[in-house]
Amino acid sequence: MDACTQQNAVLVEEATAAAQSLDDQVNALWLLIGKFRSAGD
Repeated sequence: MDACTQQNAVLVEEATAAAQSLDDQVNALWLLIGKFRSAGD
């Protein structure tokens, strides 16, 4: 693999990790929102 391809592979891995982290944070936020909604019922 040449350097450019290796760099692209690293960037894809980093983007995948960032997307997974964002997904986890969104799920945590929905759990918090659910608690507020339950408290307001």
